[in-house]
Amino acid sequence: MKNLITSVFLALTVFFAALPGLSRAQQSDPAGVWIQVAARPSLLEAQDEARALSARLPDVAGYALGGGWYGIVIGPYTRPDAEQVLRVYRAEGQIPRDSFITFSSNLNTRFYPVGPEAASPSAPPVPVQSDTTAQTAAAAAGATAGAQTETAPVSTLPDETPAEARRSEQALSRDARMDLQVALKAAGFYTSAIDGAFGRGTRGSMADWQTARGYEATGVLTTLQRQALMDEYNAPLISVGMATYTDTRAGISVDLPQKEVAFSRYEPPFAHFDATGDLGVQVLLISQPGDRRTLYGLYDIMQTLEIVPLDGDRERSGDRFTLEGRNSRIVSYTEARLDNGEIKGFSLIWPAGDEARRSRVLAAMQASFARLDGVLDPTAGGDEAQSIDLVSGLEIRKPRLSRSGFFVTSTGVVVTTADAVLDCGQVTIDRDVTAEVLLADEAAGIAVLKPSVALSPMATAPLAATAPRLRSALAVSGYSYGGVLGAPSLTWGSLDDLKGLQGEAHLARLELTAQPGDAGGPLLDKQGTVHGMLLPLQSSGPVLPEGVRFALKGELIRMALDKAGVGLPTTGTATSGDLPISVLQKEATGLTTLVSCWE
Repeated sequence: MKNLITSVFLALTVFFAALPGLSRAQQSDPAGVWIQVAARPSLLEAQDEARALSARLPDVAGYALGGGWYGIVIGPYTRPDAEQVLRVYRAEGQIPRDSFITFSSNLNTRFYPVGPEAASPSAPPVPVQSDTTAQTAAAAAGATAGAQTETAPVSTLPDETPAEARRSEQALSRDARMDLQVALKAAGFYTSAIDGAFGRGTRGSMADWQTARGYEATGVLTTLQRQALMDEYNAPLISVGMATYTDTRAGISVDLPQKEVAFSRYEPPFAHFDATGDLGVQVLLISQPGDRRTLYGLYDIMQTLEIVPLDGDRERSGDRFTLEGRNSRIVSYTEARLDNGEIKGFSLIWPAGDEARRSRVLAAMQASFARLDGVLDPTAGGDEAQSIDLVSGLEIRKPRLSRSGFFVTSTGVVVTTADAVLDCGQVTIDRDVTAEVLLADEAAGIAVLKPSVALSPMATAPLAATAPRLRSALAVSGYSYGGVLGAPSLTWGSLDDLKGLQGEAHLARLELTAQPGDAGGPLLDKQGTVHGMLLPLQSSGPVLPEGVRFALKGELIRMALDKAGVGLPTTGTATSGDLPISVLQKEATGLTTLVSCWE
């Protein structure tokens, strides 16, 4: 009974001594280390998590980690105490299994607890708990949280002398030695080759790392120091739960961030892994039978998807391809390879602004990717409901705005409406050719585009030298429904006036019922001559009767081309008569193109 009372008294004494209000000096021990249990990209989220954890455990604090990240830590402790507490808390399930030891030098401004002491951890040292006391404190903390598990004593591995460190180092494989050099390089201490040879440069970087982390600068890392270095290096992977995932149905084994994604469904050729964590990560495993033609078809289809933004490198060579895409929201990487009639690969979709961690996860996926027997059945799921906006369960990328345009030179210079290029992250013509904006005259409503690569359009617009007669039939050639139909259509109307309602000389008034996507399309007569460009409906001003539309006259198009430095197209010559409708349709299709504005 006496021993029981003594044990309880000791546990309670240590527990209350460990409370934040009674251990402030301890929290700033420069020789102490910390247990990092979480890192969050949101300060509010980190504060909430720190409060929740402090309701169960003592010594909880929160510090900014840099790069927009906020860490939740426990401590500080001496290194042996920290290892002991880490083992006990892990065994009890009080903290995540991937919690690790970190150092005061990695912590910046404190955000939790809030108070006059909220600063980086640097103040005069005070004594910290012994191994036995640390274990008792952890047990007491567990008891206060309702823990029912008894924890057996766990021995702490002692650190090594320099001689012992050299002997343990000699047992390392070449790969393990190279890993240490990679970790030192990532931490900014090593700049030489990754060769596994511990020469003067490696020894110097080890000593520098030891000094920065509060160790004696011997130039030889002990077993515990090597582990601490690798924990630091692998923190990005630990934080997202990188672990091997084997999909026997897809025939793929790969390391995945399993804290952030979980398997959702098969929609060949993809195995979908949807976001389960706070980051919004997404992963696709690619698996399908096929040949090089199938591979290249997949390459083209992937570039139409929302998860592959337009801005990024693309490479297709032989039996493989890679795709990268970036925008303000996500960074996407896809790779696939054809081998023995099977196409396999993966896509990693990561939130923008977290590049350091994304690159580590991507490298780990690439290094671990292994092809196994088996491939997804491409016919599976064929009976499920389909959508024109989805490909294998993935959204097709859609532009912010689509307009029509028409070619005016043999190299592919395009005229379109000004609203098709304003406030766009990227402008494309002919669906996937990026374009440079040579001119955007918002007042006149016209823009001139130059393709990034020279095109060879089937036809160019022959601009008329004279105005058409009033009430003459005119047609606009345009992508009425934003490219859904795959080709432009002709919409007929008539010329009502050679000026605007306010007498604007650069406008022509039409009686014509057109769709929003027709704006920017050429206005043709029955001989195939272009007399102007259809303008979009105005969003402000009076509401006009249905069927009243306006076009920019050909002379204004000539002036815009001249201002943009584009050689004027050849003036159209009148034909002997009206063109057959099939010929006119063919000519209109050849000179009309789709213009898209992307975020």
